[in-house]
Amino acid sequence: MNKEETLVHPAFRLNGIKYSHEALKDVAYSLIKEGEPFEQQIGDFLLDWILDTDTILVTTSGATGRPKRVFLKKEQMANSARATGEYLNLKEGDTALLCLPADYIAGKMMLVRAMVLGLSIDFEEPTSDPLWTNLKDYDFVAMVPMQVQNTLSRLDRIGTLLIGGAAVSDTLKESLQSLKCRVYETYGMTETCSHVALRKLNHLEKEQLEKGNPFKALPGILFSRDERGCLVIEAPDLCQSGQVTNDLVELLNDREFYWLGRYDNVVNSGGVKLIPEVIEDKLKAFIDEPFILGGIPDAKLGEALTLVLEAEHMPDDIQQRLDKAKKLEKYERPKKIVHLGSFPRTENGKIKRGEVLKQLLP
Repeated sequence: MNKEETLVHPAFRLNGIKYSHEALKDVAYSLIKEGEPFEQQIGDFLLDWILDTDTILVTTSGATGRPKRVFLKKEQMANSARATGEYLNLKEGDTALLCLPADYIAGKMMLVRAMVLGLSIDFEEPTSDPLWTNLKDYDFVAMVPMQVQNTLSRLDRIGTLLIGGAAVSDTLKESLQSLKCRVYETYGMTETCSHVALRKLNHLEKEQLEKGNPFKALPGILFSRDERGCLVIEAPDLCQSGQVTNDLVELLNDREFYWLGRYDNVVNSGGVKLIPEVIEDKLKAFIDEPFILGGIPDAKLGEALTLVLEAEHMPDDIQQRLDKAKKLEKYERPKKIVHLGSFPRTENGKIKRGEVLKQLLP
């Protein structure tokens, strides 16, 4: 293949139509000039992809800090697409749906996978229920959890579904078990050209459902841990060597891990280091309201483990519910309980922990 065919496979279709390299440029300009805001994002990316440059500027979501701008190599993005295609057995001519915003890496990479692998991709406005009016069947779709929840009754029209952008609740996982489609949760970041690992979420045995499957590396990717216990990604085809993360993991081997939580969120309470996400996992069966755990400055402990509920009023029975959580260790029991009327969230619905905790500071 020449360079143009490396970037755009001859079998690629956009909304069912095959375009030459030049015609695709015209489509991009048309979307930018005349399209809805979500279509303008698609046009901007298509134009960036087919222009004679080696890199693309992308913006992170800001879920774990301030949004930042990152240059990604097109070659690395194409390599990521091929690795996903190999892992999921995606084939030339398979159908796909883009229903995520194309201004972030997840949406961009759906387009890249289609162009590199030769998929036929349609695009829909990124709504909370993208299959409401779309009656077609698709081999491959990616969604955020809110979209999945709202389209449960229609997901059997999808062959393979990726879920990312926010945590998948236990309730949603249980709802996925009876679906025919294959459902995977993603792990990755903008700097690694979207996901580097997947874990299957449905068609699980009871023990697997309780524990959860580990994340498994895409082809060509290896994992290790640094001295903090955080994941280090070796993916020379996708990113810089030894991509260090702030994700605490239980490493099973160099290709599988369980995600525990973010190093940034660790609470040091009286010299004991606590991982909020691990404790949240033990509490979620007893707390109906959206919640997080975090550290609030405390004169005696340094940081006091604090339960923050998203609620207009403090539930009268919250302490009784906490008392039922027998799996909690002594130091894992919250020292304080507070509530806020609403939590700040990212566009994908992920709670912005740092901003929640800032609201609790004096």
